[in-house]
Amino acid sequence: MLSKSILKQIKSLEQRKYRKESGLFVAEGGKTVNDLIACGLGIERILATREWLDSHTLNGEHEVTEVTEDELKRASFLRAPQGILAVFEQPHYTIDYDAPTRRLCLALDNVQDPGNLGTIVRIADWFGIEEIYCATGTADIYNPKCIQATMGAAGRVKIFYTDLPEFLSKTKGHAPIYGTFLDGEDVYNKQLSTNGIIVMGNEGNGIGNECALHVNERLLIPNYPIGRETSESLNVSVATAIICSEFRRRMG
Repeated sequence: MLSKSILKQIKSLEQRKYRKESGLFVAEGGKTVNDLIACGLGIERILATREWLDSHTLNGEHEVTEVTEDELKRASFLRAPQGILAVFEQPHYTIDYDAPTRRLCLALDNVQDPGNLGTIVRIADWFGIEEIYCATGTADIYNPKCIQATMGAAGRVKIFYTDLPEFLSKTKGHAPIYGTFLDGEDVYNKQLSTNGIIVMGNEGNGIGNECALHVNERLLIPNYPIGRETSESLNVSVATAIICSEFRRRMG
C-alpha cells in the first residue's frame, strides 16, 4: 500500500529544489531501474505492481512495496506507467580536471531541454564517453524527463555541474577543446584527436561567448549538398551524435 507521506515525497521530486535538498531522484521502467541498480546506486524505495513482479526480474534482492496500478499511476510522472518506479540516491563525483588529457569528454553550455540532455547522456554512454561537464544553466540530470531519456545511462556517465568557462580555461593548453560553429572546419575533413573536450551549445544560441573564447578547434557539420537552402540548424542531441560518431570512427 502506498502511504500519503511516501506519495508526497515522490511527487515532490518533480521539482529541482526538493531533489537537491533530499539528494534523491525518481526512475521508472524495468530497464532503467535495473540498469541503475546494476550501477550500484543507493536505493531509497521501489514500488511495483503485482503484474510487473510476476512477469519481470529485478536485479538483486531488494525490498519492494507492492502497489496497485492506480496507486502507481498517482505516483508516476509518466502518462502510461511501466509497472515499476524507484527512488534512488544521487551519486556524488569529484571533478577530474585531467580526464580530457587522457580521453574524450563532453561539455554542455546551457542545454536546457531535459529530453535533449537525457538523449545526450545516452549518446555519450553509447560512444564510451564517461564524463560530461555542464554549465550551471544546463537542465538537471535528475529531472524525471531527463532520467527517462537516459534509459539507465545516467548511472554509467558522470555528470558534473560547474563554472564551465573556468573549467575550460584550466583545460586549455593541456587538451584540445572542440566546439561546433557555422564558421568551423568540416568535421569530416579535419584531423581529430582521441582525447579532449567536445563543447555543445544551447538549443537556441549555440555556444556562448565565454565558452567560445576557450575553444581552439572549431568544427562544422556540413549540410548536403553544400550551398543548398536547408534547415537553420540541427537539434543539439542529433549534432552530438554525429560529432561523437565521427570521433569514434577515426579511432578505428
